[in-house]
Amino acid sequence: MAVEPRGVRLRQAVLVARELEPVARLLREGLGLDEPFRDPGVGEFGLANVVFAIGDCFLEVVSPLADGTAAGRQLERAGGDGGYMALFDLTDLYSARERVAELGVRIVWQIDLPDISGTHLHPADVPGAIVSLDRSVPYGTWRWGGPDWTGRTGRGAPGRLSGITVAVADPPGATERWAEVLGVGVAAGEPRLELDGGEVRFEQAEGAEQIVQIDFQLPPSVRAGRDAIKIGAATLALSDLPS
Repeated sequence: MAVEPRGVRLRQAVLVARELEPVARLLREGLGLDEPFRDPGVGEFGLANVVFAIGDCFLEVVSPLADGTAAGRQLERAGGDGGYMALFDLTDLYSARERVAELGVRIVWQIDLPDISGTHLHPADVPGAIVSLDRSVPYGTWRWGGPDWTGRTGRGAPGRLSGITVAVADPPGATERWAEVLGVGVAAGEPRLELDGGEVRFEQAEGAEQIVQIDFQLPPSVRAGRDAIKIGAATLALSDLPS
């Protein structure tokens, strides 16, 4: 059944790790995931990666292969593994790109393909993570997830990506900035953005600015009563997938 587009969805969360394979094994076993996609295209950024499909969303791990990468600099700033990037699927990417230009947000990478468009924003202009504004065509497909998702919808492991928490120096300011960029509303009285089927929360950073929590809903049999999995400074918060 086709996914009905509405506005802005969190489609993919990204972790950065010094060593890729141990983290990939931990995630695959801990979240009940299938074999990941390994994207040779990230070699452009001096990285290796794995991308796991969870429901119709994705969890990626990147690891630097070369010196001088943005991912390597994040590992140094944070002192180890943790959250790195968030990719959003927007039905109106054209308006979002106009907004970021008006806001003076720098674009560090952009691509437009027949089935997907991507727009990576400079983390100095949108604090706390690298934010990517994307658009899938048809809606619900996701080339970044591999051949099974390129121009069509695949099938991920049971579960759902439902939100992230971003630690920043100025939570109220970051909340407003991300809301402007994404074109979404701010929850009343909270540093929280309301998305289609998910949310982005902001909290005070105690050290480096980064994604500190990624929320997943899992079948009870996979969750097995666990509340969290730790990957360096990032917590993967687990709850039951609604029946």
